[in-house]
Amino acid sequence: MRVDVSRWLSRRTYTATNYQAAALSAAKQAQGRTVSVVLPALNEERTVGAIVEEIRRELVESHALVDELVVADSGSTDRTVVAAESAGARVVRVDDVLPERGRVPGKGEALWKSLHVTDGDLIVFIDSDLISFDPQFVVGLLGPLLTDPTVGYVKGLYDRPLSTAEGLVPSGGGRVTELTARPLLGALWPQLSGFVQPLSGEYAGRRELLEQVPFVSHYGVEFGLLIDLAELAGVDALAQVDLGTRRHSHQPDAALGRMAGQIIQTALARCPGIGVPSDQLIQYVRTGGGIEAVTWDVGVVERPPMRTVPAYAARRTTGAPGWSA
Repeated sequence: MRVDVSRWLSRRTYTATNYQAAALSAAKQAQGRTVSVVLPALNEERTVGAIVEEIRRELVESHALVDELVVADSGSTDRTVVAAESAGARVVRVDDVLPERGRVPGKGEALWKSLHVTDGDLIVFIDSDLISFDPQFVVGLLGPLLTDPTVGYVKGLYDRPLSTAEGLVPSGGGRVTELTARPLLGALWPQLSGFVQPLSGEYAGRRELLEQVPFVSHYGVEFGLLIDLAELAGVDALAQVDLGTRRHSHQPDAALGRMAGQIIQTALARCPGIGVPSDQLIQYVRTGGGIEAVTWDVGVVERPPMRTVPAYAARRTTGAPGWSA
């Protein structure tokens, strides 16, 4: 292991259970900070309500650690919106935000637009498909940000049990991480190879940093943020916190292949001189007539740094609330 990575691991790896909501709430008040929690969602009626309810009860009402709890809905066709609102979240429909900028599908769009409709100095992103959610996830992610001013961005790390036909395997989730993201970091950005879960959907950052970097569409968003924030603020401004165990739904291998394709596209776009020769990924399925090729578009779109968007700059200057946009 590189010496710089070993030192970073020792200096910038934290444990969620070392932080308490009450103490962080007091630190937040003393610093004059505010906190927004954002859950990007698309057809997550099964889980989103329970997550919102836990955060609202423990971190909004009991400890006043979270000031704003928002679900950014990307056009759900199930009861996601009803479940989130009933549990106490403010639901923002992604297509209604900055309509003049058009529509880009995918998770990255929801996260990018959430910057425009929230007001917190610190922003926590939590995936809305988590099973058995623990509000300590939010506490842990905020811990380094509220106790060390030199930390600007915090990724979650965790064990990921894998559901199989034989039952729940203690580890084995995170296949795209192991087969795509980690090898890319090791080869092209080895200074970031200390991140245990570079594609983690649970992370938090300072608005002043997040608004300065682009947000990639689809599943490239986490990889892009990691690379771009390290370039902007330096690796030592980035940290990770051990959240314990994370459980969520799993996707089939073909879907994971398309996810990996989007991450590779994101990586190639950050390699000067290489370029992205094709956005296509060809996969194969067996049909009654033999083997059939199926072509997928795995190209990604980059939204510009939110700070450069005139409507955002105007709102931040006037102090207008985000939900009026």
